[in-house]
Amino acid sequence: MTLWVLGLNHQTAPVELRERLAFDPASLPGALNSVRALPQVTEAALLSTCNRTELYAIAEDGDALANWLATHAEGLDGYLYRHADADAVRHLFRVATGLDSMVLGEPQILGQVKDAWAMAREHGALGNRLDRLFQQTFAVAKRARTDTRVGANPVSVASTAVRLAQNSFARLSESTVLLVGAGETIELAAKHLSEGRVRRLLIANRTLAHAQELATRHGGYALPLSELDRHLAEADVVFSATASREPVVTRAQVSHALSQRKHKPMLLFDLAVPRDIEPDVAQLADAYLYTVDDLERAVEDNRRSRREAAEAAEAIIDLQVQRYVESLHAGTRQEPLKRLRALGDVTRDDVLAKARQQLANGRNAEEVLDFLAHTLTNRLLHPPTAALRDAALRGDAELTRAADRLFPAQPPYSHLKKDDDADAAP
Repeated sequence: MTLWVLGLNHQTAPVELRERLAFDPASLPGALNSVRALPQVTEAALLSTCNRTELYAIAEDGDALANWLATHAEGLDGYLYRHADADAVRHLFRVATGLDSMVLGEPQILGQVKDAWAMAREHGALGNRLDRLFQQTFAVAKRARTDTRVGANPVSVASTAVRLAQNSFARLSESTVLLVGAGETIELAAKHLSEGRVRRLLIANRTLAHAQELATRHGGYALPLSELDRHLAEADVVFSATASREPVVTRAQVSHALSQRKHKPMLLFDLAVPRDIEPDVAQLADAYLYTVDDLERAVEDNRRSRREAAEAAEAIIDLQVQRYVESLHAGTRQEPLKRLRALGDVTRDDVLAKARQQLANGRNAEEVLDFLAHTLTNRLLHPPTAALRDAALRGDAELTRAADRLFPAQPPYSHLKKDDDADAAP
């Protein structure tokens, strides 16, 4: 069975395709059960974020996994990447370390990988192999971020968006900012906006209590999402990141808000996948809309400044991939030894049970010991004896040489017999 990873991310696919393949938390359990039900699949995990959707699986056939992904979104051809075994291990290590992120070294991805692992584990989709791989991934990511500066001064898509807002026409100290949502991305945006001394902060969310918690922590005003229309015109800047499958901010809403603002410009950042803000909002004359894909160009400076740290982290990952693969191979090489020990254990238990039965039936102890010794010896030696006899007839010199190494002319326990004889002498 092969370790596979198939997926698409911000580097290979546009946001309109990524949002079609995104799995929200509510749909993940069903998706995991579905892929695990495939006859070629023994283990699976799904990682779905605003920048990527990836399927990790132990399976015979990568095509079956690609076909399964294609049932969830059309038009994947040419966008889907596929890695197997060591390349799949390297990919996961790089993802968890933040080396494959839009913002190089961003810290949120490791938590998202842990969430994907926990979800797969909770729903019985993981086996020993994937579970061990994810555990190793967390250790590698921690080491790479500790031993290099790839995680120094961590940034995120949210902080990048706030920085863009600060450098735009909308000065934070003079602006009203509306946050839509209450998840981790919005939490980060609220933190950076508060530190940037935003003049007024509004937080709208479907669950008002969550918005109130954020507002309390960051000095904002909470409102239910149902009141978005009433307050949108107040916003000079909008940040939106919800888990909605449908847009929560429409062109009609923004157009109406702009007319109320007498066409004073509005800056909007859609940080969600699937997108929260209807794309044709960008066609409005006084609306300036940025999506997560637009932000990639803005983070290139960050990527350049971290390149040296990234190279050091890549070296750590290459070494850890090599060690991981070597450990797998070592486990494979030990399979014959495990089978030999298992054969010995089963044979011993069977012969011992029969010897005990003979003792229970009143047979002489010396006769039972003789039966135990001879039967155990014959059963254990029969398979190698038969194989060596067959090798001699076929002229299999390789097996004969292996036997010479396994069974030297001087038995390894011959000294014990001498010691026994010495003890028995008068």
